[in-house]
Amino acid sequence: MHAKSDAETCAVAPALAHRNVELVTDAYVSRLETSASGREVTGVVVEQGDATVRYTGDLVVVSAGAINSAALLLRSANDRHPTGLANASDVVGRHYMGHTNSIMMALSRCPNPTVFQKTLAINDFYFGTEDWPHPMGHISFVGKLDVHALRAGAPAIAPGWTLELMAKHSLDFWLTSEDLPDPENRVTLDREGRIVLSYRPNNLEGHERLQGVLKQLMRRQRCRLHGDACHDGLFSRNFFVGERIPLAGVAHQNGTIRFGRDRNTSALDPNCRAHDVDNLYVVDGSFFPSSAAVNPALTIMANALRVGDHLLERLGARRPA
Repeated sequence: MHAKSDAETCAVAPALAHRNVELVTDAYVSRLETSASGREVTGVVVEQGDATVRYTGDLVVVSAGAINSAALLLRSANDRHPTGLANASDVVGRHYMGHTNSIMMALSRCPNPTVFQKTLAINDFYFGTEDWPHPMGHISFVGKLDVHALRAGAPAIAPGWTLELMAKHSLDFWLTSEDLPDPENRVTLDREGRIVLSYRPNNLEGHERLQGVLKQLMRRQRCRLHGDACHDGLFSRNFFVGERIPLAGVAHQNGTIRFGRDRNTSALDPNCRAHDVDNLYVVDGSFFPSSAAVNPALTIMANALRVGDHLLERLGARRPA
């Protein structure tokens, strides 16, 4: 039905309506080749099945996500770029961020029949509280958990709480706090060229305090049927299940090819062009120098539109009327 405003509906399909746009599927970009000077990308090497195909263009834009874009540049090392393409600053792959995320589920006496739950966000504590004047983060509803989602990782909590009952009575929250750019949190390649993601969580106290604030708020809620006991579950105590999102949850990945004005501390300039390679751009979440504490998707989209305007100007192209 194409009813969802996703990348396919809003971007890919409209782009394919133009005769000069081609979408290549089942393709793996193994490396980028450069000129002898190392200042221009001259070829994009793509593996398609048993064949190897080489694409060329005046400009090359990489947008494979913060992990795979960094890995591609590292795989593209050559004599002029011995530590990886566009990596004279040695920041490519470093400063990986993905936020400190957790899901908290509160069980209430009242059922929660909501279907489209992800309609509430709370940023009152984004910059902290009176007793903790430091950033804490963002609270929102997560999509309604059902019995299948709970079955994947629900703890054994108490007699009488079946997964079906939990799903019917749960309020499900997503909490996001900022993780800080650490050069040792990074993407590297092993001897076989496989991607290795090394990450040590940081800045955790703010997130733990944000979880505490949410628990306090839930305890203070009242409903018409059960008063302030509604969110005690079916027990005589408050009941919350909290689980951190593991490293495999990389949906918010960013930071590995940071932009900046100083070529010694960044890989990209303010237009997301590589300092070291004149015709190479990176326009996914890699460019972030810090992660903030909200979903990075809209910032990635806005930046891509901004860089797109720059590319039109560089190519001397006219914006469609």
